[in-house]
Amino acid sequence: MPLSMLAPGEEGAIRAVRGKEEVRAHLAQLGFVVGTAVRVVNAVGGNLILQVRDSRVALDRAMAEKILVG
Repeated sequence: MPLSMLAPGEEGAIRAVRGKEEVRAHLAQLGFVVGTAVRVVNAVGGNLILQVRDSRVALDRAMAEKILVG
């Protein structure tokens, strides 16, 4: 399911990252790689604040739709 479907406090492991090569590369630089755990810290106005590895990252919902978790 897309990362955007998780509620605040829920966690999942990244299963796939969709999109163009440059989008996938950008997300990989932010830490969104297959097998990594990601947790939704908060959802504010359509944006998600995520905990990935030792960082917090904010993504808009459209970008979060490209990350599939399980």
